[in-house]
Amino acid sequence: MNTETTRREFLKISGSAVAGSTLAGVAIPHVHAAVIAAAGSRTAGASVMGLRAPKLDRVRVGSVGLGNRGLPAIRRLLAIEGVEITALCDLRAERVAAAQKMLADANRPAAKEFGKTEDDWKRMCADGNIDLVYNATPRPLHAPIAIFAMKQGKHAASEVPAARTLEECWQLVDTAEATQRHCMMLENCRYGETDLMFLRMCREGVLGELMHADAAYIHDTRELNVSGAGHPAGWRLDDFRRRNGNVYPTHGLGPVAQYMGINRGDRFDYMVSMRSNERAMTLWAESHYPPEDPRRKATYTLGDMNTSLIRTVKGRTIMLQNDMNSPRPYSRLNLISGTKGCCADYPPRVAVEPKSHNWIEGDALKDYYRK
Repeated sequence: MNTETTRREFLKISGSAVAGSTLAGVAIPHVHAAVIAAAGSRTAGASVMGLRAPKLDRVRVGSVGLGNRGLPAIRRLLAIEGVEITALCDLRAERVAAAQKMLADANRPAAKEFGKTEDDWKRMCADGNIDLVYNATPRPLHAPIAIFAMKQGKHAASEVPAARTLEECWQLVDTAEATQRHCMMLENCRYGETDLMFLRMCREGVLGELMHADAAYIHDTRELNVSGAGHPAGWRLDDFRRRNGNVYPTHGLGPVAQYMGINRGDRFDYMVSMRSNERAMTLWAESHYPPEDPRRKATYTLGDMNTSLIRTVKGRTIMLQNDMNSPRPYSRLNLISGTKGCCADYPPRVAVEPKSHNWIEGDALKDYYRK
């Protein structure tokens, strides 16, 4: 069976049949007919699954977006052998200065500066002294910057989610295939200590044949979303006012997709999805802001809870949830269940036959966290 065809058929079917559903960070309240038609008729380029680009002795990085995600990324990049930060881009001069200080403190040369205008990232992407564009901008710019960077011959790494619309998903795929450049979504939750422990147990067969997973992003972000970190009418608030579905799925879905070997032996087949009413954001705004404040007057569209059910080609199931509105403690659920046992998170715990009726947790888990 042709993989290129089936993945497009999956999006065509799920996009047209499911109102309010989500794939790869894309909220899909409806799908334009032209997009559905293009999904079925598109001629794929050379697949980038398993792509191996020519080896680089050093990787020259241009970093765009130096905010809450971007500045810490500079520190992490400086710790990687063979990485050179050659360009910095942000509209806020003080952020560029802070990143330059990090380079100086690490005894690295100053990077070339960009950010004089809102689209100065294009000039950075075209710079010949860059191999990889590291994108930590607000979500609406993730796909446009990655697509433009690849067209300039650069590899692209983007904070989550990598795309916000079905059109952007296809543009990312097509551009990566046409340019043969890496396009990586920086899903950090796949690399947590507990996530990697569960992955090892799955690969070693400790849980037997995998059957089901629970995945979620449950995180009370109302204050952050409404305040917008200093931008009350910014992109965070826009998601909750204009979109409906699961707008942030990959923190939950990424780890369990890795456990199940999605696109490495299995793949998503179809999905159904529904959402609850919206209440929490409206009540938060009413209780925190005066009547004349635009944040209180706003109409919030995003349902408090979105729940999707996914079935894979191999007959496995995934429950995927998103709730960034309700007063609930943080959880990604992060549950993977097989014929011999189960692992779950928040808190981390394991149940394996023949003692699968009780959780092993706390200090008793130390043997499972072996290196």
